[in-house]
Amino acid sequence: MRVGVLTGGGDSPGINATLRSIVRYGAKHDVEVVGFLEGWRGPIENLVQPLTMADVSGILHIGGTILGSSRTNPFNEPGGPEKVIETMRVNAIDSLIAIGGDDTMGVAHRLAEHGVKVIGIPQTIDNDIACTDYSLGFFSALEAITDALDRLHTTAASHHRVLILEVMGRDAGWLSLMGGVAGGADVILLPEEQFNIDSIFRQIKRRELLKKRFSIVIVAEGATPEGLGGHQVVDEAEQDAFGHMRLGGVGQYIANQLSERMHIPVRVTNLAYLQRGGCPAPFDRILATRFGAAAIEFVLAGTFDVMTALHGMKIESVRLGDALGKPRPVPEGLLYLVDLFE
Repeated sequence: MRVGVLTGGGDSPGINATLRSIVRYGAKHDVEVVGFLEGWRGPIENLVQPLTMADVSGILHIGGTILGSSRTNPFNEPGGPEKVIETMRVNAIDSLIAIGGDDTMGVAHRLAEHGVKVIGIPQTIDNDIACTDYSLGFFSALEAITDALDRLHTTAASHHRVLILEVMGRDAGWLSLMGGVAGGADVILLPEEQFNIDSIFRQIKRRELLKKRFSIVIVAEGATPEGLGGHQVVDEAEQDAFGHMRLGGVGQYIANQLSERMHIPVRVTNLAYLQRGGCPAPFDRILATRFGAAAIEFVLAGTFDVMTALHGMKIESVRLGDALGKPRPVPEGLLYLVDLFE
């Protein structure tokens, strides 16, 4: 049996650990693994690389993906789905494991409707894929954000400044909320709730009354200010292959608004790619290993058009169609953490 695997969309720490698990667990069950390079561009253009035990040796702790990635969408390419199917036929690949976020999972599900035997593994630091408690990469990014906040605190306190940290999170504020709580941010802003500049200003002024001469603000890139009609702040208006505009700049927007009212400096740090690079955290290494082995189990059982999902302590299969279409926001039951210490 031959299984193909690819990694699509933005990278997250833990992808290589997943590939390692797929190859090693597959070898135990006589499953040969073939990698597609550069995301969905690989099966469209027949960019293949056999993955052996030697290829995945020593990559457990390495970030990124040895297969490369892209934001290619086969359904935006002329004859894209047919090319994917033909590439699988030519290489005698029986089924395909796709590692990625909502867009990658969406392509996998649509290919299943064309007869491709697919399994998805949820991978995104945003943690916004439905039907799983956590997605691969979230805890590694959370570590990076918490470390950044710890470092920003020392400078903010030393120089009496308002420091704003902008983190990823297009539609869901898991990183800004959990990072803000773990890193002791004074103001936490999420896409789930529009923010008000006057309210942020009052929170900072209250800290000054308590003799706190600095403040830390963490904001998700997808957070929206009141008065802009719910529009997100975008860095580039051009859309990618999946219809997404590049977000960025909400931190600077807040800084510009606050600077007009503050008598202390306001500075912005955009963590950008630093939060999704580097070595995977222990939790992600373990989750990657379990997701990879589970994907092979699903292949052996003939269970397709599904996604691996963490439910409590169990790894289970969920239908891909159920996990798609609507991002998984921070639930209302956790939103109290935003102003727990306000």
